[in-house]
Amino acid sequence: MLNQEKCNAHERKAYFIGGGIASLAGAVFLIRDGGMDGRNIHILEDLGINGGALDGIGSGNQDYVIRGGRMLNEPTYECTWNLLADIPSIDRPGKSVKDEIHDFTAQYPTHAKARLIDRTRQIVDVKHMGFSNEDRLDISKLLIESEEDLGAKRINEWFSEHFFSTNFWYMWATMFAFQPWHSAVEFKRYMIRFMHEFHRIDTLAGVARTPYNQYDSIVLPIQKWLEKQGVQYSLNTTVTDIDFAGDGSLRTAERIHYRQANHTGEILVSPEDMVFFTNGSMTENSDLGGMDRAPVLKDKGPSFGLWDKLSAKQPGFGNPAAFSNNITQSKWESFTVTCRNPLFFRRMEEFTGNEAGTGALVTFKDSNWLMSVVLAHQPHFRNQPDDIQVFWGYGLTGDRKGNYVDKTMAECTGAEILTELCGHLRFMDDLPLLLETSDVIPCMMPFITSQFMPRVKGDRPDVVPEGSTNFAFLGQYTEIPEDVVFTVEYSVRSAMTAVYKLLNIEKDIPQPYKGQHSPKVLFESLVTALR
Repeated sequence: MLNQEKCNAHERKAYFIGGGIASLAGAVFLIRDGGMDGRNIHILEDLGINGGALDGIGSGNQDYVIRGGRMLNEPTYECTWNLLADIPSIDRPGKSVKDEIHDFTAQYPTHAKARLIDRTRQIVDVKHMGFSNEDRLDISKLLIESEEDLGAKRINEWFSEHFFSTNFWYMWATMFAFQPWHSAVEFKRYMIRFMHEFHRIDTLAGVARTPYNQYDSIVLPIQKWLEKQGVQYSLNTTVTDIDFAGDGSLRTAERIHYRQANHTGEILVSPEDMVFFTNGSMTENSDLGGMDRAPVLKDKGPSFGLWDKLSAKQPGFGNPAAFSNNITQSKWESFTVTCRNPLFFRRMEEFTGNEAGTGALVTFKDSNWLMSVVLAHQPHFRNQPDDIQVFWGYGLTGDRKGNYVDKTMAECTGAEILTELCGHLRFMDDLPLLLETSDVIPCMMPFITSQFMPRVKGDRPDVVPEGSTNFAFLGQYTEIPEDVVFTVEYSVRSAMTAVYKLLNIEKDIPQPYKGQHSPKVLFESLVTALR
């Protein structure tokens, strides 16, 4: 049973549905900026662990799993740095998590020396973007086109076929996980938001990295801070519905329905309380495979299901179908490799020239699966033994048969995925030993790029919908002008927006960095486009 009686009845309470970074950040902002007592804040999470898409599990000699890796960036991620500046580091007394990440990035800067590999195992010269004059013109026109005029247009409805064979596309698409059928509006937002990174896209020098995986480096320190403030977590708790009172012009959340194991219950919400809902999830109903089994493609789970239910009965609550009803175009597959032999890391360092620990992204541009791998600094987990190494990879086009394995990636076991990877690297002589000393956990994610799907105005609800008095949406499927989804920053910004608005906090929210207004950024971008 949820404990609702740990505070006096007159004290305001807050309920977060979903335990991802948006909810964790929102709880911090309620305490830090809103002056709330942490004991009055409840986080309800369907899974047995918080963190959402910022995950990382495994211990000792067990297999490790990271479904994805989220890049950070300076000078963008304004709200994220604002948050992490007040979260103490677990490992470095007197330092914040923000300081820790910046120090780590300075010590181990990213500098990819083998960003793209071709079908002959040659490192591609990616100083040249490969643009035609038509490509350059299309990019220029896109940057000045309004979002209203672009509407639900797809990227491949704006650019010619040639654009999708350029070095730029292969680097940009695999860095951010864009597909040709994704939203042209989202692509435009990324082009503007990360314009300052355009001139160094070939090396990824602007990418900031966390010392460990993002669960250990970001989620865990925030959780520990919140626990000290008395915030209560209810894990394995599925919220099934929310009741609202009001005539339509004003709406007030008044009851939360939930399920815990075999128990169902209700939480009564007073008009002074607040409810925050992370509508939709990029990693909802992900499935893990193993060395001898492929993962299963699943359908909607509790987050999209609850959003469906609420949007059907409340106007202005968005259109979840725009994001969740086309799994074939929103899914892709990642894999985590636990190595009990240093051979793979040593061979990769020899081949690519990338120094160990730089976290440089390597993409096999002619791979039928459009496969990429990232070898992060080791240890990548807080509890990782010295003789274990862990790396992560993914394939964006997993419905095609492999170049070296006669199966689609979606059909492949972990052993077969490692075989395909070694084929591209020409590590086949090492394959028997690698198979013997490695464990590969594939992960199928049905909605991992669903937030990129074509949309129109209103498909994503406002963070605080019109007429809402105590309810807000959080996360990747809310509407935040000028910012870009599929980032930690978007979730954190939504949380700050929701908290400040519901509590009427008169404090400025950091504005998105506008590199397009910098003459230096514009000049560097122009030079890069002409290369």
